[in-house]
Amino acid sequence: MAQPIDAEALRAALPPLSGSLHVPGLAAAVTIHRDAWGIPHIRAQGSGDAWFALGFVHAQDRLFQMDLTRRRATGRAAEYLGPTAVEQDALARRLGVEAASRRDAAAASPEAQAMLRAYAAGVNAFLVSGAPLPIEYRLLEAVPEPWEGWHSIAVMRRLGLLMGSVWFKLWRAAALPVVGPEQVAKLRYDDGGGDLLILPPGAEAERWTASLAELGPAIAALLEGAAPDAAGGGSNNWVIGPALTGSGRPLLAGDPHRVFEIPNMYAQHHLACEDFDAIGLTVPGVPGFPHFGHNGKVAWCVTHAFMDLFDLFVERFDSTAARYEFRGEWRPVARRRESIAIRGAAPREIEIIETHHGPVIAGDPAAGTALTLRTVQTAETDHSFDCLPRMLRAATVPELYESTRGWGLIDHNLVAADTRGGIGHLVRATLPRRPRANGWLPVPGWTGEHEWQGWIPWEEMPRVIDPPGGVIVTANNRVTSDDRADYLCTDCHPPYRARRIAALIAAGASRRPEAAAAVHADTLSPNALLLRERLAALPEPADPAAAALRRRLLDWDGRMAAAASAPADYIALRRALTAILAERNGLGALAGHPLLSVAPGVAPQTQLWWCLPKLLRDGDTALLSGWDWNRALEAALLRAAAQPTEASWGEAHRPRLAHPLSALFPDQAALLDPPALPVGGDGDTVLATGLLPASGPAATYGALARYAFDVGHWDASLWSVFHGVSGQPGSPHYADQNPTWSECRMVPMRYDWRVIAAEAALTQTLEP
Repeated sequence: MAQPIDAEALRAALPPLSGSLHVPGLAAAVTIHRDAWGIPHIRAQGSGDAWFALGFVHAQDRLFQMDLTRRRATGRAAEYLGPTAVEQDALARRLGVEAASRRDAAAASPEAQAMLRAYAAGVNAFLVSGAPLPIEYRLLEAVPEPWEGWHSIAVMRRLGLLMGSVWFKLWRAAALPVVGPEQVAKLRYDDGGGDLLILPPGAEAERWTASLAELGPAIAALLEGAAPDAAGGGSNNWVIGPALTGSGRPLLAGDPHRVFEIPNMYAQHHLACEDFDAIGLTVPGVPGFPHFGHNGKVAWCVTHAFMDLFDLFVERFDSTAARYEFRGEWRPVARRRESIAIRGAAPREIEIIETHHGPVIAGDPAAGTALTLRTVQTAETDHSFDCLPRMLRAATVPELYESTRGWGLIDHNLVAADTRGGIGHLVRATLPRRPRANGWLPVPGWTGEHEWQGWIPWEEMPRVIDPPGGVIVTANNRVTSDDRADYLCTDCHPPYRARRIAALIAAGASRRPEAAAAVHADTLSPNALLLRERLAALPEPADPAAAALRRRLLDWDGRMAAAASAPADYIALRRALTAILAERNGLGALAGHPLLSVAPGVAPQTQLWWCLPKLLRDGDTALLSGWDWNRALEAALLRAAAQPTEASWGEAHRPRLAHPLSALFPDQAALLDPPALPVGGDGDTVLATGLLPASGPAATYGALARYAFDVGHWDASLWSVFHGVSGQPGSPHYADQNPTWSECRMVPMRYDWRVIAAEAALTQTLEP
C-alpha cells in the first residue's frame, strides 16, 4: 500500500534547479535561467547539447507526465491507472502505435534521428542524476523506465490520435437505425447559417450535404451489420499584417483548446544554440516546437483543421473470422494476441484482427461484420519529426511551409508571420485521395469502391500568402469550399468564433500584443442570442418560475460573463432542451452503444448539443417526433426553472483540474489537484471554455495556453498557460499562472538573453 504524502513530501520530491550539476553526455556547458514564472530559458553551444538539455529539463519538470503519456500511447497505462485505462490501452494496441512509432523513428532523417537520440540521452541523464523522483512514483511504488528515441514519436502521435472525424462517423453510424437515412445527415456541427471560410479570407459558402444516393452503399452496409437492438474543442488563431497593426510589424495571436489534462500537454520553453534561438510551447516528451513558437525570424501557431484523416470500413468476415471479403475474394486476416497488465487486477488478453484497411475497432468479426479503421496516423511511414529541426532554420513564411513537407501526425491550420512582414496560412497535413462519401459514415470494405487512391500532393494543400485585406483568422471552421476536386473534410466547427474574431479585428481590436487579450476574453454567444430570439416569440409561460427564467434571459445581453447569473440560466435551458431533443428522437438511448463505446467514447447529448442550433434556426422539427419548437422550449423552461443554479456563471463553470492519480488516490487529491478559479465563456464564444451537457455546467475544456507574438519586436510578446510550467504538485510553478489565465491576461515572453540573465529567479549550469 502506498505511503500517504503531505506537503513536505511534495517539496522533497522536487529536483534541484540551481547551482552547478555534472551531467555526463554533454559536449559543453549549458546554462538554464528560470524566470519569475519558472519558465526555463536554455542556452547551449551545439544543437546536440540543446536537445540533450531540453530532454533533461523536460524530465525535471514533467517526468511523470512524459512517462504516463508514453504508456498511454503504447497501451500500458493500466499498469499505473488500473482497470479504468484498459479500454484505452486496448485501442492503442489495436492501432499499433508502438510499431508505427518504431517504424517512423527508423525511417527518420539523420538529423531527426540525432535529435531524438540527444533528447533521449538528456531524459536518461536526469534519471541517473541523483535527483528525487516525482511524488507520483512514491504513490505508485514504481520507477520510470529509460527513454528511447521512438518514445517521443509515440508521445506526439498519442496527443493527436483519433482527433476528429472518426467520432462523427461512429455517431452517425449508431444513429442511422434510430432516425433513418433521411435524418442522419443532420447530425453534424451547426453551420451557423452558412460557413465562413478560412480561404479565401472572409468568403462564405454552403456545405455539401450527402444525398441518399451517394450514401446508399454505406447505409446498406451498416444496416446489414446492425444488431437487432440497434434502435434501442475550439482553438483560435489570427494574424494581422503590418499595414494594419500600426507598428509596421505583423501580430500573431491565438489560443489552443483541448480537454483540461493535468499536467498541461504544453510547457513554455526557450531553447538556444549556435544553430537556432527558439521560444514557444513544447510538448513534454518531444524535442522541438511543433505547434507554437518563433525562431527570431518567423513565428508560427496552429489550430485543428478538421481534415478527414480517418476512414471506417464495414467488413464482411466468414464464419470463423479467419477471412474477410474484398472484391469477390476471401483474404486471410492478420491476427495477434496481446496481454495488458493491470494495476490491482489480473492481466487481460485481447485479440487483434486486421484487414488491409486496418484493425477491427468495433464489432465482432465472428458475427459476420465489424468495423475497421484506416488512419493516416498509422497507415504508412510518417516524417513529421523530420520537420521539427527544419522549422527552426526557416527565415520566412514560405520557408517555414517548405520545411513542413511530410508532416502527417495530425492536421493543422499552420498560420505564420515573419520579420519581413509576410503572413500566411497552410493546411499542414497528409491526406489520401478517396471518394467524398467516405466522409459521412463507415463505408463497405468489400466492394473496393472506397479505397485510398494515393495522396494529395503537398503543393495542392490549401494555402495563402499575404492575402488581400491583411488578416487571416482560423477557429476550427471550414478551411475552403466543398467544390474542390479533392475531398478534405465533412465535419468542422461552426463559424461563430471565426466570425466574431474577424469582426473584432475589423473594429480595431488586437492591433497590439496586449490588446489580443481582449479578443481571447470575448464572451458574446451567438447561440444565446438565437435562443433569446426564440423565447421573445414564445408566450409567457403560466408557471411563475418558468416565466421568471424567460424574463431573465430576455433582459440579458448574451455575454457569457463569469460575474453574471443569466449565462447559468441559459446553459440550464439549453441543457434541458438538448435532453428533450435526445428523448424525443430516441438518440439519448444510444449512450453505451458499442459503436459509441470505442474509447474514449461518444456522448449522444454532446453531439445533439452541437447540431441543435441549426435545427432551431431552420425550424426543423423532424427530430422532435411530433412536437414543435415552441412546445419543446416550454417544456425546457419548466425543466430548467426547477433546477437551482449557482449565483454566478463563473462559479458554475469553474473547471475541476484533476491530476491523473487523484481518482486512484482520493485521499491525496487535495494535494495533487491544482486549484482553479471561476471562468466565463462557453463552447460557442471566443473564450471557448466548453462543457459536457450531460454532466453539468463545469468547464471541461478550454485554452491550454494563450499567446501574442509581436513579430520582430519579440520581447513585447506575451503568453500564459492554464496552470503553470511545472507538472510537479509541490512546485511553486504548478498553478501560479492560473489566476492570470483565468482573467485572460498574459505574462511577458522574455527573449533577450541580457534581460533573461538579469531577471533570472534561478540559474543552473549543466557541466559535462
